[in-house]
Amino acid sequence: MKVYHSLQEFKTLESAVVTTGTFDGLHIGHRKILQSLSNIAAEIDAETVIITFNPHPRLVLFPNDNELKLLTTLEEKIELLRSLNIHHLIIIPFDVQFSRITSLEFVRDILINTIGTKKLVIGYDHHFGRNREGNFESLKELTALYDFEVDEIPAQDINQISVSSSKIRKALSQGDVRTAAEYLNYPYHLTGLVVQGRQLGRTIGFPTANIQITDEYKLIPADGVYAVKVSLKGQLFKGMLNIGHRPTVDGS
Repeated sequence: MKVYHSLQEFKTLESAVVTTGTFDGLHIGHRKILQSLSNIAAEIDAETVIITFNPHPRLVLFPNDNELKLLTTLEEKIELLRSLNIHHLIIIPFDVQFSRITSLEFVRDILINTIGTKKLVIGYDHHFGRNREGNFESLKELTALYDFEVDEIPAQDINQISVSSSKIRKALSQGDVRTAAEYLNYPYHLTGLVVQGRQLGRTIGFPTANIQITDEYKLIPADGVYAVKVSLKGQLFKGMLNIGHRPTVDGS
């Protein structure tokens, strides 16, 4: 997968099948869209392109809303996408100026003139462009004008419950990592730096590592004790993770 950090880095393709979104968490609903993307590209001998944004649009549009927490950092999202055999990932820097682009400008200038889109694949109830004005109906109106097709993927359900990043965030905030893993189709990840603590664990035969999460918007699950798999220097270990207070030490 080739990764581009701006539209200027990208060279127009002869035939591209494209989808766009934040894809936070890359959950099973997202994966259905991406599987459809790959299937369609194979049928028409085209290349797959994902457009995503950094930072998350809500952080730009609602800067005073500090409650948003993300399921994946940008680095985690890139690594998850690498496993799905996508050809191109375009990460558009999202700012206030970009947020003012109309849906027509997005289609004409980005999808058609810059990328070379032949088919656009979108999720159920997808909106885009200034004030979220663009949707499936407006896209259908533009297909004849710009010679492309659009496919809308129906809502993905588990046990009649629609999957969304917000529902996964809610499950994790309640410590329900089983439901989160079911929706994500993988165990939730935390990535960070090992920082020095008081080194008390090694004195009782259980060395510990204090993990500092460097991304301030990364969602931390509810306080509690969790069974985890720990990846360290290419090796995988079984472990236990404590989030929150340390009542056996000093309660801090």
